[in-house]
Amino acid sequence: MGKKKEDKDLAARNALEAFEMAIEETETGKYVLRLYVAGTTPNSQRAIENVRKICEEHLNGRYELEIIDIYQQPIFAKEGQIVAAPTLVKELPLPLRKFIGNMSETDKMLVGLDLRVKK
Repeated sequence: MGKKKEDKDLAARNALEAFEMAIEETETGKYVLRLYVAGTTPNSQRAIENVRKICEEHLNGRYELEIIDIYQQPIFAKEGQIVAAPTLVKELPLPLRKFIGNMSETDKMLVGLDLRVKK
């Protein structure tokens, strides 16, 4: 029984650390984004370019972007409940939001990312 308790304690500490890091990221205004793509398709490439452009122009220095190829790492698609690609997930700041497509509608993306007020 001692091993199970140690495992639970370790898991609780890890969860607490992750939560504290999330709070810190939110307080500093840093965006945590994950872009799920399906290989090197033209749609995936456009999504990568569009998201990088939005990040550089509107979040310069205030973002963390991870690009995940679901062909190479399908477990991440399952864990992230990704049903289509490309999908951008805004994990922080809360609320969590998902965007599907090649991310070419910049105005809608900015509103969805809470970077611009809806007109």
